[in-house]
Amino acid sequence: MFRRALVSATGVGATIALALSVGSATASSDAAAEKSGSAVSTTVSKAAQEKAKDYWTSSRMKAAKDGSLLVRDRSKVHAGRTVAQGSPVIHQGTAAKAPASKPNKAYGGGYYTGGGKVVATTGKVFFTLGGTDYVCSGSSTTAANQSLVQTAGHCLNEGPGSFATKFTFVPAYRDGSAPYGQFAATNLYTSSQWANSGDLNYDIGYAKVGTSGGRTLTAAVGAQGVGFNLARGATMYSFGYPAASPYSGQRLAWCNGVVAADTWGGSSDQGMVCNMTGGSSGGPWFINYSTSSGVGTLNSLNSFKYNGGPQANRMFGPYFGSVIQGVYNAAQG
Repeated sequence: MFRRALVSATGVGATIALALSVGSATASSDAAAEKSGSAVSTTVSKAAQEKAKDYWTSSRMKAAKDGSLLVRDRSKVHAGRTVAQGSPVIHQGTAAKAPASKPNKAYGGGYYTGGGKVVATTGKVFFTLGGTDYVCSGSSTTAANQSLVQTAGHCLNEGPGSFATKFTFVPAYRDGSAPYGQFAATNLYTSSQWANSGDLNYDIGYAKVGTSGGRTLTAAVGAQGVGFNLARGATMYSFGYPAASPYSGQRLAWCNGVVAADTWGGSSDQGMVCNMTGGSSGGPWFINYSTSSGVGTLNSLNSFKYNGGPQANRMFGPYFGSVIQGVYNAAQG
């Protein structure tokens, strides 16, 4: 079984394959075992935070490689496992809500030409692992600390392996510009399932970030709401900064559609038809999204694509159940 990493076009145009050990994995519905997972985190020193801000010049941002290269031949899913699900909960964001949009048809991907809050709250994340610079996408997320970025686990932890260094978030990135500045990470969080075994069912990452220009992230750009343990099969909107053809990595792109179960590889993830490519990893998925206001409820993220098979045209993202909710709770305080 092969999955495809979301591969950057920076310096290369090739598609990189992820070899995954799905095979004939034994099904499991042991929710108690799933709930036993906990957040894994690291703290970033003040000196390292300042180093991150100084390090990420426009040229380094453009030269950064796609973070999904880090998980090639390592990531796996536990096929057939039931992800623990608790009571539904939604944490409201900072922007005024508007009626959710009902698209006439699914949209398989293109550059985002609209407006609304999503333009400011979505951005690029840059980081270093093993001496190499990488890039993913992320979103400002409502939190008690008013300083939280949601991204993929593989965009801040090798899974299994080390946490990233020089992690910074650039909201509203466009053509090399950083209109709100950089927000360097003070703490990084992921699930124990990702940190210990690279399980794509729990490919979640959160970064608590410092200030930029004296303002918290939420004060600067606002924050999108987030929901957990919600119904599957919803209409979702996804965003990110894909870099491989037909995209450049310099502008925001999007897709929308009804998400469906992963019937090909047996993960607990859901997928939508979407042509986004490398660089979009970690970009937000929304339910209850309004195209007029650019506001929605975060409920998944861009995680992986298959390299072939009947669902190769779909982007998959993890189900936000009680385990990912626990990681969020640890990160938002």
